Amino acid sequence: MQSGISSIILIGGLFLLSSCKKFLEETPNNALPTNKSITDAATARAAIIGAYNSVQDYYAASYPTLGTITADNVIFYGTLSQYLQLDQNAIPADNVTTVAAYQNIYKAINSANSAIAYVPEVTDPLLSAAEKNKLLGEAYFIRALGYFDLGRGWGGVQLQLQPTTNLSAARGIKRSTLQQTYDQVLNDLIKAEDLLPEDASTRNRAQKSTARALRARLHLYRKEWAEADKYASQVITNPKYALVTPFKAFFTTPFGTTESVFELTFSANDKNSFWNLWYPSSAGGQYTLKPSASFVSKINDAAIGGSRNSLIAGTGDNVYGVLYNTSATSTDPSYIIRIAELYLVRAEARAQLEDLNGALSDLNRIRNRAGVADSKAATKGDLLQAIENENSIEFAFEAHRWFDLVRTERVDDILGITNKNYWVFPLPYSDILSDPDAQQNDGY
Repeated sequence: MQSGISSIILIGGLFLLSSCKKFLEETPNNALPTNKSITDAATARAAIIGAYNSVQDYYAASYPTLGTITADNVIFYGTLSQYLQLDQNAIPADNVTTVAAYQNIYKAINSANSAIAYVPEVTDPLLSAAEKNKLLGEAYFIRALGYFDLGRGWGGVQLQLQPTTNLSAARGIKRSTLQQTYDQVLNDLIKAEDLLPEDASTRNRAQKSTARALRARLHLYRKEWAEADKYASQVITNPKYALVTPFKAFFTTPFGTTESVFELTFSANDKNSFWNLWYPSSAGGQYTLKPSASFVSKINDAAIGGSRNSLIAGTGDNVYGVLYNTSATSTDPSYIIRIAELYLVRAEARAQLEDLNGALSDLNRIRNRAGVADSKAATKGDLLQAIENENSIEFAFEAHRWFDLVRTERVDDILGITNKNYWVFPLPYSDILSDPDAQQNDGY
């Protein structure tokens, strides 16, 4: 998607010369404040497209990388130190990938803030009340997604809920706790669900089920098992969504299968080049992100991976991931929420609620779709371990594994990272310098 408007984004930096003050307070000649640019139906619609485009900016590469190379399914196999730092979980505050993800998430949030602030003020007969509600619902959903992704990556963050219209607007906001950050996510999702329309055919824009799906994930992270079960069930029972067979159909027929609850689509004019980090040089890629040997062994085991070995190609030391597989066109979606996740969310919630039969049934839906036999897990502990293992295989190259290990406090057990300070990413060094309220995470 391409943004139809310009937004003024807070730029981190240290400004030492007081003589610059007047210059910095001037409105740049090439920027138009959003309260002046969102004025009618066309610009209101463009504002939301711009917000989605900002989400693309971090889901097209940086954020999925943070969820994969930091864990055990994917390893570093390139030359750029920023990825080696992530692979070794030795991440400085100026790591290019974490900085890009963090700042682009705030860019998406700011775009959503602008829509939330100014779309209600639009009085245009071409913008019906229903459409205005839809646009606002999408903005609340995008802001919720942004703060959720910040929370699970960096912990509690600064909650900027107004559009940034000058360089100092976000200063003076103390960091919130993770609980407070997730509270804001929940508040936004409640508003989004209320405002959004019932589901239509589209899968690349938020609808009621999209908000419910993210809410199910949020409740899982907060260990609110009954709510996670409830909202996952609302999406699972919607006939719009269904697991596709074979497994690889959801990414080899990449646009809008019934598997997809929410995805971000790209085009020839707005490309997704994430495949480049996965493919070897012989196929035009950098081969920076490589499936680990242990993962390749598991996914090629028919009793574990089943048909999900379609996620990889190549042989020997040259195995590579093909989830983002249309390298000729670079138009593959970013997969944000799949119906498979909702089954495993509900399975984990039900196991925690002692509904072991229900949990096992949901787990086996995912296993059977991949051609894997029913799980033999019989106890709560065995079921939770089986669900963790299934998540690891099912979403191996999506932004899940690292965050799953953090939320279940299994990082030490699986990766040997005993210091919990390093279970969250550092805030960008530039933000720490420019804003005293952007307090750094401990240990960095």
